Amino acid sequence: MKKDLSPDLTIHTDLARRILTGFLRTEITRTGLTRAVLGLSGGVDSALSCFLAAEALGPQNVLAIRMPYKTSSQESLDHAQLVINATGVQSLTIEITPMVEPLFQLYPEISDLRKGNIMARQRMIILYDQSAVFNGLVVGTGNKTEILLGYTTLYGDSACALNPIGDLYKTQVRQLSRALGVPEQIVSKAPTADLWAGQTDEGELGFTYAEVDKLLYLLVDQRYTPQECVQAGFDEPFVKAVVERIRRNQFKRILPPIAKLSNRTVGYDFLYLRDWGT
Repeated sequence: MKKDLSPDLTIHTDLARRILTGFLRTEITRTGLTRAVLGLSGGVDSALSCFLAAEALGPQNVLAIRMPYKTSSQESLDHAQLVINATGVQSLTIEITPMVEPLFQLYPEISDLRKGNIMARQRMIILYDQSAVFNGLVVGTGNKTEILLGYTTLYGDSACALNPIGDLYKTQVRQLSRALGVPEQIVSKAPTADLWAGQTDEGELGFTYAEVDKLLYLLVDQRYTPQECVQAGFDEPFVKAVVERIRRNQFKRILPPIAKLSNRTVGYDFLYLRDWGT
């Protein structure tokens, strides 16, 4: 029997909160550390990760870093500050403009896409540098929708030691954020990477998170075929475009494949730490 064709992505927020804060405590303390570092953009995803980390580890053990570029909006900075104030975490603001501009200036015709990728990777350089200073792990801020669609920069915003929100679709991120008390102006605003004036995630993707989350839930969680999703009422070109994005961005979701020569290849046969006291 087919499952409901109108998927309900509602989550049990209290249970999710317990699981995700427990995940952060367990995975960070098993390394011998007690602290976390994360980038705070002013968006709902990084806000939720910050709220969860502060609750899991204590705000004094979390360092949130704002990393604006010269075109970053004041609203993004202000919203990030709201999160810092609400959680009580430690914070830094590090301007990336003087770090990336020399590279931009080498290529007068550089595209916005290239600029965005460079900025994302520069921000991750800063996070990992500060993680060494703060003695904490870098916590990820990418949601399940972005990960599946490949709407991330490899070794940029996708780089982290652990990710508490990577199994939450964007609509579920909003649900949990409201339950944790993330300021409503952050939860309800149009998602944006803030790479240039007027840029929005949904404008670049060509569809809304509300639309694609339901389709992804059927394709991934409920294992519907693309044709079954069309029969369920989704436009065929939309389904094909989303399936193609999932397929061609698989390389972003896995560690680099290693050519197999031995009996115990890292990532294939050597997977678990049970033999090493964990």
